[in-house]
Amino acid sequence: MGQNLLTDAIQRGPVTLVVNGEARTLDLDLRTTLLDALREHFALTGTKKGCDHGQCGACTVLVNGVRINACLSLAVMHDGDEVTTIEGIGRPGALHPLQTAFLDRDAFQCGYCTPGQICSAVGLLAEAAAGAPSQATGDLTAPIVLDDAEIRERMSGNLCRCSAYPQILEAIRDVAQSSGAGAGA
Repeated sequence: MGQNLLTDAIQRGPVTLVVNGEARTLDLDLRTTLLDALREHFALTGTKKGCDHGQCGACTVLVNGVRINACLSLAVMHDGDEVTTIEGIGRPGALHPLQTAFLDRDAFQCGYCTPGQICSAVGLLAEAAAGAPSQATGDLTAPIVLDDAEIRERMSGNLCRCSAYPQILEAIRDVAQSSGAGAGA
């Protein structure tokens, strides 16, 4: 038997993630969360560790285009998946429309939650474009209308300690209207 029962029980293995368009393979402790893999192994610190319990949304990233809380998901669960972090949403000089809208609407104060808010909003727009209803969707047979109630419901998993919610709502509404997402909003 090995030196220590605890260390003998730890399993390691290769995990390949396509992060912001680049395939990367790590040899990880298989208990490593996706959040810790991104922050500690890839040095992508835009994704924030807030509550580490899936309650605040600061760690929101997109996996295969779907938003998830990276703190609640093991990296090994996403072997081969495409992961988009805030670093992959836009670049200096070529910001994503949501990033521009957040700046224009002053939709942040301390900025800690902003990467998760923006990743979540990108996912929100994709969900609405695909016709995925939320709890606030009134007519499940009609096209999704991204009105204020719909946006609030879809963003309810992302908290802002500074309470910049009105500006966040305005920024998302601006992009939804300019992109045609949620027609009639």
